[in-house]
Amino acid sequence: MPPMIAVAHGSRDPRSARVVSAAVAAIRARRPELDVRLCFLDLNAPSVDQVVDAVAAEGHSTAVAVPLLLGSAFHARVDLPGILAAARARHPQLTVLQSGVLGHDRRLIDAVRDRITTAGATADDADTGVVLAAVGSSHTAANDDTRRLAAVLAEGTRWAGAVTCFATSAEPTVGQAISLLRSRGVERIVIAPWFLAPGRLTDRLGAAALAAAPEVLFADTIGAHPHLADVALDRYEAALAVDARIERSA
Repeated sequence: MPPMIAVAHGSRDPRSARVVSAAVAAIRARRPELDVRLCFLDLNAPSVDQVVDAVAAEGHSTAVAVPLLLGSAFHARVDLPGILAAARARHPQLTVLQSGVLGHDRRLIDAVRDRITTAGATADDADTGVVLAAVGSSHTAANDDTRRLAAVLAEGTRWAGAVTCFATSAEPTVGQAISLLRSRGVERIVIAPWFLAPGRLTDRLGAAALAAAPEVLFADTIGAHPHLADVALDRYEAALAVDARIERSA
């Protein structure tokens, strides 16, 4: 069974690496027979190169890189493919597949809903409004897709409203999203991070949210939620299945 190389973003904030490590531990616990190795694109060790080199040195013929990323932006479309292409050139005997990103999988949206419940807002609370806080992208279409997640998140609830905000590159900001919910008469607001792990951006969002609404509640990041393990393992299996189909048709 080929190793899974779980590729995280990386952060200067040590909380991020701890939470991502816990999420990868949950993947290992779900599939103890699978060799799952964590690496980072930037700022943390081990790097992608270091893990791929170790996998090659151990004699593996195939590995699957699974980007632990919620969006298919620069890191997934340009950065990681470039790193993996260079690794293949160094190790021609090793086939390194890249799976799809975690993406906007509904199971991850369910995980965010669970985090909101844990923060103290139930699905039947009609006085609650939710701000889904995401990173933001320079691509308008990507931001539009992320905006639509708020409505998906609110499906099946009685919440008074749900709005997506962005930490960078796009509007509404968290303050604008809170103002919008206030204009609709929302009494209690929950900030729900569309992030895998905490870091400087989530702290910045939190500070801005508190400045706009000191009584705001904060849900946790997705972290080691069981659904994340399920989605990552599905991406791994899908990449192997595509590779198998290509080999059969060759």
